[in-house]
Amino acid sequence: MKIFRNRNEAGHLLAEKLTDFKGTNAIILALPRGGVIVAKEVADALELPLDIIVTRKIGAPENDEYAIGAIDISGNGIFNETEKARVDKKWLENKILAEKKEAERRWNVYRKGRGPLDLHGKTVIIVDDGIATGLTMEVAVDYAKREGAQKIIVAVPVAPPDTLHKLKNKAEIRVLEFPAFFSAVGEWYENFPQIEDKEVIHALA
Repeated sequence: MKIFRNRNEAGHLLAEKLTDFKGTNAIILALPRGGVIVAKEVADALELPLDIIVTRKIGAPENDEYAIGAIDISGNGIFNETEKARVDKKWLENKILAEKKEAERRWNVYRKGRGPLDLHGKTVIIVDDGIATGLTMEVAVDYAKREGAQKIIVAVPVAPPDTLHKLKNKAEIRVLEFPAFFSAVGEWYENFPQIEDKEVIHALA
């Protein structure tokens, strides 16, 4: 199994899996923040426009890294219903509101000066630095469909097979590594730093 040096290398290798889209009407949409660094490499290599879809994970009360759900900027979401039933309803309402607010902040800060996102009739390639539960990616795919995307490709360096199996009913999948044993995306990178807002803004510029 390949361990990627960093997100840039992963993006460079992922672009090689997507060369059939070079020079087409496709658009690359990244999931911020980490996904933007990977997607920038892909967009540059394929000479395609780069933009974002903002989704937010809803982490479990006792472990914010463990996703029990995810929402898009409109507040539409997908949840693990078993996990959702275990948490306090008021806590969940407040958590969804807080994450929706953060999604709106990122949308406004990262896309400053850009017009509305027009996906109507387009091929959309959604890129992240990896997938774990797949909930944020699933929400992103649903968002792109609602916005009129004609064809959707999910492209990631690494994801577990069971998650890919769930997603393949909704989108075409392009993935470099799909390890059977998987606990976190970061374990498949030698260098996996937190990405700051300014790095996302720079990449999108």
